Amino acid sequence: MTSVLVVTGGHPFEAEPFFAIFDALELDEWSRATSPAVGHDVVVFYDMPGLRFTGGNPPVDFPEPSAETRAVIERLLSDGTGLVFMHHAVAGWPAWERYAEIVGGRFHYQPGSLHGQSYPDSGYVFDVTHEVSILDATHPVCAGIGPSFTITDELYCFPVFEDSIVPLMRTDFPVHDSSHFYSADLAIRGRRNSNDGWSHPAGSALVAWAKTAGNSPVVYLQFGDGPVTYADANFRRVLRNSIDWVASDTAREWVRTRNSSE
Repeated sequence: MTSVLVVTGGHPFEAEPFFAIFDALELDEWSRATSPAVGHDVVVFYDMPGLRFTGGNPPVDFPEPSAETRAVIERLLSDGTGLVFMHHAVAGWPAWERYAEIVGGRFHYQPGSLHGQSYPDSGYVFDVTHEVSILDATHPVCAGIGPSFTITDELYCFPVFEDSIVPLMRTDFPVHDSSHFYSADLAIRGRRNSNDGWSHPAGSALVAWAKTAGNSPVVYLQFGDGPVTYADANFRRVLRNSIDWVASDTAREWVRTRNSSE
């Protein structure tokens, strides 16, 4: 049996339709928590830890993870636990660069640096109906999807470590042009859906990828803003595929092969 832990917290979401996803997926066993824990085959991250919104100036603080939290994350990687990160989880622990390396990128609520490069705050846009193209139809995460699908969801403009990931899906939305997005910093200062005076380098069109972190197979899915996406059949198929793959012996062998070649 595959044991799945679903981690939430740090970002508002509609709990009932979200957790209904995991009942509908008919997983062997799943439970939920507000922090990751060892002892599961897969951990699904839908949380956003390491940000404390102040309502003042600055509008957000970035506490560092505790030694215990770091130890749990490192234990998951050492154990080879399958990890699936969804949507806003890419913004987690901004004061700990290691976390961005695990996920494959970072969404910035404030201007910051990543891999020695400075970035403005990241961009977002809600309720975009866009076409997603499958980049590797042979990958298990993409199984049963077809060459493309249309989905309505929130999209991000943020830095992605494209040189260290395996691209799986790409949006046709013009992410290279930040004028189509709004500033995260302005949003948390009370100016939602504004990009006045804000711009961002060209974003990545990738909305799903696979990578390794330690001994763990990792998948990031940008999908998952709210109930419309939660109920989407293609989203649910991709999520179930991701869980199944990161839990598999095939994925762990893939990690061993990649690690041995580095």
